[in-house]
Amino acid sequence: MPIQHPRSRLNRFDLVITPQHDYYPLTPHGQRQIPWFLRRWITPRRPPARHVVLTVGALHPADSAALRSAASVWHDELAPLARPLLVVNIGGPTSSCQYGADLAKQLIAMLQNVLWSCGSIRISFSRRTPEKVSKILLKEFSSNPKVYIWDGEGPNPHMGHLAWADAFVITADSVSMLSEACTTGKPVYVIGAERCTWKLADFQKSLRERGAVRPFTGKEDISESWSYTPLNDTAGAASQVMKALAARGWPIDA
Repeated sequence: MPIQHPRSRLNRFDLVITPQHDYYPLTPHGQRQIPWFLRRWITPRRPPARHVVLTVGALHPADSAALRSAASVWHDELAPLARPLLVVNIGGPTSSCQYGADLAKQLIAMLQNVLWSCGSIRISFSRRTPEKVSKILLKEFSSNPKVYIWDGEGPNPHMGHLAWADAFVITADSVSMLSEACTTGKPVYVIGAERCTWKLADFQKSLRERGAVRPFTGKEDISESWSYTPLNDTAGAASQVMKALAARGWPIDA
C-alpha cells in the first residue's frame, strides 16, 4: 500500500492513499508546466478507482490525543506565555515554491506590523530552512522580549506549539506543517502562496476554499479568530485501511 501517488499503474496495489494535489495537478496552468509526454504518468485521466483514497493534506501524527499529550508535556513552558501566542513555522524553498532572503525580509516587516496584537511570538525553522533566511530573522528578533526563536537545541517544541498556539503563520512550501496546523482548527495564515506553482498551488487553493487558511498580510489583529472544519485526513485514511483489511478477512479492533 503506497502513500502518495506511486507514479505507476494503480491496479498493482490493493490501496493507494494520496493527497489530492499529488494525485491531481488539475488546473490548466498546472498541466502546462508538465512536459506533454509525462502527463499520462503524472496526471490521471479519470476519477480514482475505489481503492484510491484522496486526502486534502499530508498524513501526520498530530491528532487530538497527541495534542492533548503535548499540551501536558509543554504546559510549564508555554502556558505562562502572554496571549495571544503566535507560532511562526518556516520551511524552505522547493522546486514548486521558491524563495530566499526576500521572503524573510517580507515576513519581518509583516511580523513587526502585527507585533502590537501579539502577547508572544515563537519562531521555528525546519531542516530545510536556508541559513541566510534564519540569520535574517535571528538578527531582527533575537533581542525582542516578545519573540522566542528555537535554535534547534534541546527538545523540539513543534507539538507543543501546535497544542498551545492561538494562531499560526506558516510558509507556503510545507504541506506537512500546514496540514498539521489545519488539524487544530485555529487560524492559519500563509506567507508565500503566490510563489507556489503546479501541485502546491492546487494545495493552497484547496485550503483557502475550505476556509482553513488566509494569506498573511501584516494587517491582522492576531487576537481575532475564525472557524473552519479541521482537517482529519489521518483518521479518515486509517478508517479506509481498516475497511480494506476487514474486506480481506483481517479485521483490526479500533
